[in-house]
Amino acid sequence: MEHRINDVLFTASLTGFYFDDQPAIKGDVVVDGFCYRGTPVTPGFTQIRQPGEAVSVILILSDGQIAVGDCAAVQYSGCGGRDSLFLSADYIPFLEREIKPLLIGESIEKFRPLAEKYDALRFDGKRMHTAIRYGLTQAFLRATALVRKQTMVEVIRAEYGIDDPEYRRIPVFAQSGDDRYVNADKMILKRVDVLPHGLFNNVAKIGKGGEKLRDYIAFLHDRIITLRQTPDYQPVLHIDVYGTIGTIFAMDVKRIIDYLEDLAEVARPFSLRIEEPVDAGNRAETLALMTALTAEIDARGIAVEIVADEWCNTLEDIREFADKKAGHMLQIKTPDLGGINNTIEAILYCNEKNIGSYCGGTCNETNYSAEVSVNIAVACNATQFLAKPGMGVDEALMIVNNEMNRVIALANRRNK
Repeated sequence: MEHRINDVLFTASLTGFYFDDQPAIKGDVVVDGFCYRGTPVTPGFTQIRQPGEAVSVILILSDGQIAVGDCAAVQYSGCGGRDSLFLSADYIPFLEREIKPLLIGESIEKFRPLAEKYDALRFDGKRMHTAIRYGLTQAFLRATALVRKQTMVEVIRAEYGIDDPEYRRIPVFAQSGDDRYVNADKMILKRVDVLPHGLFNNVAKIGKGGEKLRDYIAFLHDRIITLRQTPDYQPVLHIDVYGTIGTIFAMDVKRIIDYLEDLAEVARPFSLRIEEPVDAGNRAETLALMTALTAEIDARGIAVEIVADEWCNTLEDIREFADKKAGHMLQIKTPDLGGINNTIEAILYCNEKNIGSYCGGTCNETNYSAEVSVNIAVACNATQFLAKPGMGVDEALMIVNNEMNRVIALANRRNK
């Protein structure tokens, strides 16, 4: 019997964090408790920080089984070349009217063709919001795994021809949010592989000469040595600076690299990654700067890696950044790619090009989207994986660590 979709429900959901107006935050805003005081500048925002929203896609299959995926968008929606703010009240009517009739009766025997079909759909000449494509394809993958009585990792490897019989752990990267000191302690205690993100999202946090970031890396260095129980714990330090280093040093490649070299010395013996050292405000200039920085870092043999994020959003972007070596690692920000079929292809492409494949996403996701992303990272052998959603550390680590251990044990059991 061929398994099909019998019915579909769409429900409003909350995410694990908030939508933030990044351009406003990078400006001169006032922090007011957990909120920001000021006027939003990105279209769609009614305040600089507002609650994160998602839409759950619930597929009822012909055999009675239920598969769920969550339509979610990144924290910094509407900027950096991304789709606009995703609010459930705006999109559930569209899903009910346009998408539900198409889904009823669809075969769910194979994931890839169905994902590619809905990821490519156009209405009035435009593709659907990335969040919708993200949620639909999550539900498709879960459904196919259910009807085939397999894990999601097995479905991915079978349909994408990934010839690797073993399923292994992927290093997990935790993010601290603004509570970068207490949350770093949590990560060290739980021996997180890569830490702490740091959220240095404006010049005030990093310091006018970068001195505050330097001091923070020195703190991390000393704190790891103080708190670790055994010397074999050697986490990678990965700091996201949201383009602020480029701002401080006026996009001067030599001055930026001199500063990165200093940071690497402070971090030693721990490896250092700096995410988004520059953001030129557009894709072409950011790509060119990241390419120049990567080449010069390699030429000088500096012990630091840089990670591309902003303007490296779509599968096409990721391919171009990888081809031009615009970073040692690329963040594959799962909601930004739309259908998870694109995330799968992006990781495989980075691996093929020997560029670090960071299967990321956003704090503004859900437990369901995080679990699907874990399966993708494991199936495709990503270089690292983001602990998500939220900024509390423990909850996200629990969700992704436990899903990773479960799925690896189940999938490897079949190979014995």
